[in-house]
Amino acid sequence: MPELRLWGIRRSIALAVATALLLVGGLIAAALGYAGWPGLERGATVTAATLFDLLKLVFAVVAGVGGVAALVVAYRRQRVAEHTNALAEFAHQLAHAADLRAEVTKALAEAADERAKIETDRNGMRLFNERFAKASEQLGSEKAAVRLAGVYAMAGLADDWREGRQTCIDVLCAYLRMPYTPPSDALNEMPTQADGQAPTADAETVRAAREEREVRHTVIRLVGRHLRPAENDAISWSGYDLDFTGAVFDGGDFSLVTFSGGRVSFVGATFSAGAVSFDEATFSGGRVFFDWATFSGGPVSFDKASFSGGRVSFDRAEFTGGQVSFEGATFSDGRVSFDGGEFSGGWASFGGSTFSGGEVSFGVVKFSGGDVVFDGSTFSGGEVSFGGSTFSGGEVSFGVATFSGGDVVFRGARFSGGNVVFDEATFDVVPTFDNWPGGRPPDGLVLPWA
Repeated sequence: MPELRLWGIRRSIALAVATALLLVGGLIAAALGYAGWPGLERGATVTAATLFDLLKLVFAVVAGVGGVAALVVAYRRQRVAEHTNALAEFAHQLAHAADLRAEVTKALAEAADERAKIETDRNGMRLFNERFAKASEQLGSEKAAVRLAGVYAMAGLADDWREGRQTCIDVLCAYLRMPYTPPSDALNEMPTQADGQAPTADAETVRAAREEREVRHTVIRLVGRHLRPAENDAISWSGYDLDFTGAVFDGGDFSLVTFSGGRVSFVGATFSAGAVSFDEATFSGGRVFFDWATFSGGPVSFDKASFSGGRVSFDRAEFTGGQVSFEGATFSDGRVSFDGGEFSGGWASFGGSTFSGGEVSFGVVKFSGGDVVFDGSTFSGGEVSFGGSTFSGGEVSFGVATFSGGDVVFRGARFSGGNVVFDEATFDVVPTFDNWPGGRPPDGLVLPWA
């Protein structure tokens, strides 16, 4: 820091005046010496002129002393001003240095925070990886109880690990895609020995199969729980991909779930036993595929489901037995297709459903057996197409249905057996058929106006 070194004002002025007097005295002495030290004569009287000259000399000396004092004060003021400027400049430098230190400190703090964050993320990632490895190991255990714990551990990890959620979901879906044979529900269905007792080996096999069914149903239950907006304690998995390709379902609850994004695949899935429920499910976006699925046993219910957007496909699905119900479902937007499918047995019901928008296609479907029911349904908008379908067996019923709008198209449909009936149906808009020879509908097609 710059230092100001000044004597006291009195000391400074006294020293300056003494120096000035000495200098003046020295100059006078030098001048007298140069003049040869002339003598001074003292008159007997002091005239007024002499007195006036003496006064002028005194005043000159006083003025000189005052001038010296003024010079000393001005000099000190200048020194103080210069020192003040130096202090201000030094203060500015200190402030700038302080700002630099603050910026450096901030940068160091940010770097430390970033290092801490990286370390935390690294530790978190390490923890997630350890949890994932542990849960995966549990899922591969031979003991059902351990596999069950692994299912819950993997689902919990999916909730906690946003970046790895899709991976955890993929693992759970892959578990359902693994080969599986539903167990028999009664011990008396197993082969028995001569004494009427079930063989121990068979009993153990059935027990293991039933334990495996419990594990699989738990996976389905957890997936369904995470697809229900009403489940406040669950992290939503809507919008993530769900791949159940080729999976075997012998039960499961997907009621009230929402498919609003991502890709959901039931392609080639088999619904062979038990009840699978999609009741009041919402299909409002994304893509859901049931292509090549087989509905051969046990009820599968889509009652009161809402198809309001996206794409839902049952293309080439086989309804060969059991019951599939879409009763009370609403088709208001998007596209739902059963193209190339086959209804060859069992019972499929769209009774009481509302077709008010979007597109529902039964193109090139084979109706060769069983009952397909549209009784009480309302066709008020959009398009429902049976183009190119074949009705060769069973019964397709539109009893008490209401056709008040939209297009219901049977162009290219072939009626070679079975019954397609419109008993007590109400028509504001008549479905579209091909032109038949003689204007007479083919056998099996029962129209109110024909």
